Amino acid sequence: MNIRIICVGSLKEGYWKAACEEYLSRISPYAEIEVIECPDFPTKDGASEAMESQTKEKEAIRVLKYIKPQDYVIALDLNKKEYTSPDFAQHLEQCFVRGGSSVTFLIGGSLGLADSLKNRANESVTFGKMTFPHQLARVMLLEQIYRAFRILHHEPYHK
Repeated sequence: MNIRIICVGSLKEGYWKAACEEYLSRISPYAEIEVIECPDFPTKDGASEAMESQTKEKEAIRVLKYIKPQDYVIALDLNKKEYTSPDFAQHLEQCFVRGGSSVTFLIGGSLGLADSLKNRANESVTFGKMTFPHQLARVMLLEQIYRAFRILHHEPYHK
C-alpha cells in the first residue's frame, strides 16, 4: 500500500515536525508513505476573495504536478464527509481497493484548497466542523492513518 500526502506549505515549528516524524515511523510497517510539501504563496492580510482565489490556484498548479491521472485522491475540506475512526479505517481499506493500492491525500495551505483541486479529488473528508491550522491537520491525518492501520490489523490502540 502506498500513501502520499501532498501539502501546501511547510512545517516550520519543531513540534509539528516531531509529531509528523513520529507518526510516519509508526505507519512505515504498514505502508509506504510519502509527504510532499508544495510551497505556499504569501497573501496579505485582508486580501480580497479574488486575490485569495488566485493565490490558491497558483498553489494548485504546484500540487497538480504531483498527481497522476490514475491517482485516487482524497481532499481534506471543511463541511464534507465525517468519519469515526473505525469507519475511516474501513473506508481507507476500500480506497486502497479502488485506488490500486495507492491513495493520495491533499491538505491545503492557510487559505484552503483551490476549486480545481477539490474538483480533481475523488472525494473529500473533514475532521469536523471546526477549522484547524493546516500544520495540525497534517498531524491529525497521520495519526488517523496510523490508527486506521492498527484497527484494520486488530491491534490495540488507545481510545
